[in-house]
Amino acid sequence: MRSLTFKLTLAFLIVGLAGAALVALFAVQNATNAFDRFRSAQSMQAFVEDTSAYYQLRGSWQGVERIFNSPRRNNPPGGNTRPPLANPPPHMLADADGRVIIASPPYRPDQQLTATILAQATPIEVDNQTVGYALNVGNLNRTVQDRLFLAQLSQALIWAALGATLVALLLGLGLARTLTRPLVALTQAVRRIASGDFGQSVKVESRDEIGQLAGAFNQMSSELARAAQLRRQMTADIAHELRSPLSVLMGYTESLSEGVLQPTPAILRAMHEESRLLSHLVDDLRTLSLADAGELTLNRQPTDPEELLNRVAAAFALKAQAKNVDLRLEITPHLPVVSLDPERCVQVLGNLVGNALRYTPPGGVVTLRAVLTEGGLLWQVADTGQGIPPEQMPYIFERFYRADSARAVSETESGLGLSIAKSLIELHGGRLSAQSEVGQGTVMSIWLPRSA
Repeated sequence: MRSLTFKLTLAFLIVGLAGAALVALFAVQNATNAFDRFRSAQSMQAFVEDTSAYYQLRGSWQGVERIFNSPRRNNPPGGNTRPPLANPPPHMLADADGRVIIASPPYRPDQQLTATILAQATPIEVDNQTVGYALNVGNLNRTVQDRLFLAQLSQALIWAALGATLVALLLGLGLARTLTRPLVALTQAVRRIASGDFGQSVKVESRDEIGQLAGAFNQMSSELARAAQLRRQMTADIAHELRSPLSVLMGYTESLSEGVLQPTPAILRAMHEESRLLSHLVDDLRTLSLADAGELTLNRQPTDPEELLNRVAAAFALKAQAKNVDLRLEITPHLPVVSLDPERCVQVLGNLVGNALRYTPPGGVVTLRAVLTEGGLLWQVADTGQGIPPEQMPYIFERFYRADSARAVSETESGLGLSIAKSLIELHGGRLSAQSEVGQGTVMSIWLPRSA
């Protein structure tokens, strides 16, 4: 299979040859026509000068046809020493009244010319008076010198066209290599990515479509490398999250089966909590997988936003009281009813409130707000906790990411809560965003469209 460089070079060559051939053809034709017009005008000028001199010398046109009908006349009357034109075109001469004196086909002697024909003729003037009219009525008969000159001119134009074609070919070859070099680099990088070597990048050498393609490839390659890294990290995180409760369960069951431990309510309660953690993790993973596949459905129904926030606040009231955190509600009166999935929204708000309580120290405040905005409904969960460092903000919605890496992994929380919350809100057509300042607290904002 021919390379793209060869195909482009061949295309440039064909276009160059075709263009050069057309240019040479038109140039030769135009040059030939221009040369014939020049020789015809030269012949006419000589004929007018000679006949004018004849009339000025004789005072009439009598006998003029015997002199100027000769195709090989020598010096005309009047003593001019101009060399004669070889094979001049046929000329017609008419007197001042338009009567033909020297005739050439299709005109006849003594024929009276019309005003239209006289308007195309060249007037012959003597002492500022028009004494006759001259007109070329035939084609120029080229001499051997004329044909030699035109042949040399045509040859020069053809060679110039071939030279231009060669230059175009060299430029086309360079342009083809310039176009295909980044494509070759892209192909090599794609093959390396196909073999599993992610993170490849190519040099962006231009801002045209190929440069944009290279930039898009680099972005795609970077995203693939990041996705691969996240997938590996997610796999390791899932294994780690599963290993902890499984290790506890296996340790208890092994000790119980060997009689090392006796089944007590405390041991059974601990095994039950680990089982709940496993179940919660599996449910979260299933929810995320359904969201990724686009198969997560919502059970929409008309819902009062105020009632929803009251429900969430009631669910976390005891936990906030136990931690000595003030759980407040700030709800704009008369909020409109919105069509949404109340259970999914309670799940999202519960996750946000749970996180807020977890990171808010005793004596702090967690506030649930509901505000009507232009075109939508805004829910906010604000806390006065420790806040999130700026370098960690871009990653808080990633799966298994924990801003507090020192937190014990035994808490009944999978690290998937914010990822699930973001997916559920986006499924509603809304947005989930975060604002935080270290030492001041965090505000998680949920915007839902009125149409939701």
